[in-house]
Amino acid sequence: MAALRALRWRRRLPGLVPRRLLGTVESPEERPQFPGASAEFAERLEFIQPQVLAGIPVYRVMDRQGQVLRPSEDPQLPKEQVLKLYKTMTLLNTMDRILYESQRQGRISFYMTNYGEEGTHVGSAAALDAADLVFGQYREAGVLLYRGYPLELFMAQCYGNARDPGKGRQMPVHYGCPERHFVTISSPLATQIPQAVGAAYAIKRADASRAVVCYFGEGAASEGDAHAGFNFAATLECPIVFFCRNNGYAISTPTSEQYRGDGIAARGPGYGLLSIRVDGNDVFAVYNATREARRRAVAENQPFLIEAMTYRIGHHSTSDDSSAYRSVDEVNYWDKQDHPISRLRHYMARRQWWDEEQEKAWRKSSRKMVLEAFEQAEREPKPPPHLLFSDVYLEMPPRLRRQREELRRHLETYGEHYPLQHFQK
Repeated sequence: MAALRALRWRRRLPGLVPRRLLGTVESPEERPQFPGASAEFAERLEFIQPQVLAGIPVYRVMDRQGQVLRPSEDPQLPKEQVLKLYKTMTLLNTMDRILYESQRQGRISFYMTNYGEEGTHVGSAAALDAADLVFGQYREAGVLLYRGYPLELFMAQCYGNARDPGKGRQMPVHYGCPERHFVTISSPLATQIPQAVGAAYAIKRADASRAVVCYFGEGAASEGDAHAGFNFAATLECPIVFFCRNNGYAISTPTSEQYRGDGIAARGPGYGLLSIRVDGNDVFAVYNATREARRRAVAENQPFLIEAMTYRIGHHSTSDDSSAYRSVDEVNYWDKQDHPISRLRHYMARRQWWDEEQEKAWRKSSRKMVLEAFEQAEREPKPPPHLLFSDVYLEMPPRLRRQREELRRHLETYGEHYPLQHFQK
């Protein structure tokens, strides 16, 4: 498969001819014996130019019209699974629109949409085993949705109500679900990368036949945690798949101002990671690459790096206005011409698996499902205030017990100044 060939990608410097071809064979004594690198001696002073190597190719299965380019690369997923991919992406899109609007109306405090990156979520999620451990960044809600996380709990988390598994103590979009092996999101950028490597090393030690998948954006790849994580994963030979969503922007910073090298995949070989670059708007390319990387990571105890090239159509978050640093025409191109949802829909239409009537019916029913979960979340009370102090220590220390008692007395005395009617008793 092309995915496998791309994982073994290599390039030579133009004009560089191995010594053995020049008729001069070095004896073992004449070869470098330095323990830190595998190389030969050179008698010519020459720096490696960063742009000499050809760019890593972008692996794809479909073109923008949903036409499979090479039949052998088609994963041949059954109709039911392709429909699940499509429905998950469109349901996520609908949930994004409603929760984004609710934030603008002041109903929730914050939100981050996934517009344009849906293919990276569901394509990778479909390729994983249900027991594989996922470390997300904050824009991977589609992975959790594909694994069956209920809409009601997405809404409960964003509203921070009494049904929220996190008990209202996290800001919106910081989801987590132990039952679905999805580690709770944390705000600090890239901290999940070394954590994921540690989890993968523990899985290796336990011989558990599982993989860890760690998602992050290309902006997070500039953090020191990313470099530490890559190096630990390679030297400890961990069964982990690093999945980088390169969506073009780290909030307002374009990739042209983030790095000068060939993206994120080019960094992999320097750490000893098998690496590939895929079209993140091609759900089948993402699926193929993730499936093969996951298989080999478990079978060979090797780390892999996938760079999924995509585009963030929405604002970075509700705290961002992307019109200040990019044009409407740029956004419209990706929204109208190269969207992962429309590409998969073209694929299904070619096989007569989907038509306009089905599209209208699904859009209507999915919006109804989201609105029902949304309305239910609004009716739920907030968690009781005393939960502020729980779940930090196995046994609550005296100072926290004192603070909890102080809060109780304060609310008894001045409760009329607080909206306690909105909190669970």
